[in-house]
Amino acid sequence: MTPTRRVVRQGACRGEWRPRGSARVPQRNHGPGLTNGVSARDVQLTKTQFYESKSYPAFTPTGPHLALLEPEDFTRLTDLRLTLSVTGDLRQDRTLTDMIVRPVEALTLLARFQAPDPGDLLLTGTPGGTALKAPPKVVERIGALLPPATKWKSFFRSQAKNPRYLHDGDTVTAVIATPDGHIDLGEQHNTVTDAA
Repeated sequence: MTPTRRVVRQGACRGEWRPRGSARVPQRNHGPGLTNGVSARDVQLTKTQFYESKSYPAFTPTGPHLALLEPEDFTRLTDLRLTLSVTGDLRQDRTLTDMIVRPVEALTLLARFQAPDPGDLLLTGTPGGTALKAPPKVVERIGALLPPATKWKSFFRSQAKNPRYLHDGDTVTAVIATPDGHIDLGEQHNTVTDAA
């Protein structure tokens, strides 16, 4: 079994950037969109390789469209509600205000060391509800004493029992919109297929 999970993310297609102090912060051009991030946990955790684990073909469906916002819409971005369900089971249901690092802050932090180009699609964080959960502290301490191969084998054996990972045939539905529909980034329906 390859532990795989999906999360709903708000993406942002960047427009112009302008310097502000030591950071480059987003200017008015901002096209938020719906992205659906997939992670291959067996790659992400054993190799500590986040880029590879999220970069396989079909791992980040995007769309159905980007929203072009009016200046007054920017004050409403934190009202966006991100929901994700897997075969009818609601897994994520939060607004951008519930995020630990909100998208504008994340993009501002990113701009301190990387200059995104116009048209780049940047993915922000995700609200809670993912399949992977950190083990209790005592289990983490015991795991730190084990050889890496033994630790990961044990971890994946326990994760194989986790029903929240995706399975062949699951349907993933992701939606991002304000409650009144004023900003609506659309809805995605994706069916999981086993690549093996």
